[in-house]
Amino acid sequence: MRRLGTVQQKISCVFRTEVQDMPSGKREAQPFHVAATESLNPSALEADIHSAIATEKLDGTCCYVSLYKGQHYLWARLDRKPNKQADKRFKKFQSSQKTSIGFTWNVEEDYKAVPDNWIPAQRVPHSDGSPVPDDHGHILGWVPVEKNNKQYCWHCSVVHYETGLALLLRPLGGDEDMLEITCVPLSELQEQTLELIGTNINGNPYGLGSKKHPVHFLVPHGIIRVKAPPVDYLQLHSWLLESDQGKVEGIVWHCNNGALFKLHRHHVNLKWPHGKPFLNTRPVVIHFDRHREQLDDSCPSIFGAFSKLHGQTFQSVEDILFEN
Repeated sequence: MRRLGTVQQKISCVFRTEVQDMPSGKREAQPFHVAATESLNPSALEADIHSAIATEKLDGTCCYVSLYKGQHYLWARLDRKPNKQADKRFKKFQSSQKTSIGFTWNVEEDYKAVPDNWIPAQRVPHSDGSPVPDDHGHILGWVPVEKNNKQYCWHCSVVHYETGLALLLRPLGGDEDMLEITCVPLSELQEQTLELIGTNINGNPYGLGSKKHPVHFLVPHGIIRVKAPPVDYLQLHSWLLESDQGKVEGIVWHCNNGALFKLHRHHVNLKWPHGKPFLNTRPVVIHFDRHREQLDDSCPSIFGAFSKLHGQTFQSVEDILFEN
């Protein structure tokens, strides 16, 4: 499978959008709603969207793997956001103009401080040496997840820096109808972005683990393909509403030229979660044979728990529960 694009770059809606005079169903305090129209985004047509690969947009938090202090590290997404005064000015402008286009930022004065080891995402544009905020006033970036960081404890649970391993959920080889849980070296994920999903992420729409025994996984972006209909508003709306395979948070299309386009359920005024998520409809097998000898008592407990289940198959990821 060829490597697909990542969210290190801006992802535009696959359709043209319009601003509706109603509160956003996705972003708190946003006084307007951005909805998809039935017209394709011209940029999507230029990128040959009709031959693009459709993949599932998972509901989690974005991560990134790259070097830090000479070692492969997991990085958590940390957007640089406006301070209170600048945010107030921005929201007032948005409310009056129904758009963010034309608002001027002063990155040095208008933004909250970030940790010294924070870095902007690779494809964030720069002007006069400063990163340019996106349409929401955020600057996409990353901060390394250092060992035992309480703020990122769920990120820490899926990596073990001493052995350099990460806990992954992914399709089983070329079998799109079956998933596997495994651990792989972080070095194999170098410069990739992934989604962290699980018990304590975004309300856990996939029903993973429990409060007593939380379960989290990393899922490489673009790895779970979906059999979506052609890129047509009415067909996609019907598919997202009625099809079992359409019970996803959204779709991300990966074009041959590297461009990415998305469609979120909120873009077409559909709720999420909606029924049993498509991710939960496939069996999952646990494969820990490759690195079991590296796991010891210093590993996060979830690594050891899955290692003990090596070779077992479950009907769904939500069926994996740990009793002890």
